[in-house]
Amino acid sequence: MRQGTLRRPPAPCIECAFFLDVDGTLLDIADTPSAVRVDLELLELIERLSRVSGGALALVSGRSISDLEELLGARRMPLAGQHGLERRDAAGRLWIHAAPPGAKCTIKEALAPVLARHAGLLLEDKGLTLALHYRQAPHLAAYAHRLMARLMQEAGGELELQKGKRVIEVKPAGIDKGTAVAEYLAESPFRGRHPVFIGDDLNDEHGFAEVNRVGGISIKVGPGASCASYRLPHVAAVRNWLNDALKGAG
Repeated sequence: MRQGTLRRPPAPCIECAFFLDVDGTLLDIADTPSAVRVDLELLELIERLSRVSGGALALVSGRSISDLEELLGARRMPLAGQHGLERRDAAGRLWIHAAPPGAKCTIKEALAPVLARHAGLLLEDKGLTLALHYRQAPHLAAYAHRLMARLMQEAGGELELQKGKRVIEVKPAGIDKGTAVAEYLAESPFRGRHPVFIGDDLNDEHGFAEVNRVGGISIKVGPGASCASYRLPHVAAVRNWLNDALKGAG
């Protein structure tokens, strides 16, 4: 991954295909996933950008699709949830890459006594993945990572760890935000367009890598090393950059 200062991205255009992370990219991160609040300005921005780009806009998130729908007011648009494990295309079809159910249940049961001992840890069951958050107990970071790695190995199955901002997640291997972007780019209305991927976290590096591979625009939000080609400093800058595309649309 690149270190140091990345360039500001070039001006966007409505001929692009937009792939956008949510938490930390379009919305500031809250203490817990449920504490996030979506403002009307963001909803209007997403709706307008989707319309002027001919529907070539997808949200690609670690959240589940049902969670995204609740946040956005159940808007029918392309959504990739749980790091690409579930994906709704522009035609409304749902694609699922399922986790081994036995392995997931084993890990969840093993975490129950740990959560009882450490009130600062939060387990989020997204359906296909399990995410252990330590935002409220950052001193437990190393412990949380070691624990999830051990439980994943003991559970067996084709699982892998996905690291994020103060969260460690167990998910099926081989599926990520990069595979979700690749699947969208093979479909209408994304096919043939210049792809843009914007994200802020370690789990977004897969999306950056895929967009870089096909010559698109990859944008890292905030500080930190990244394979992205460009950088924007914060959520407000992302929204301003996307609004520039709308200005160009007239």
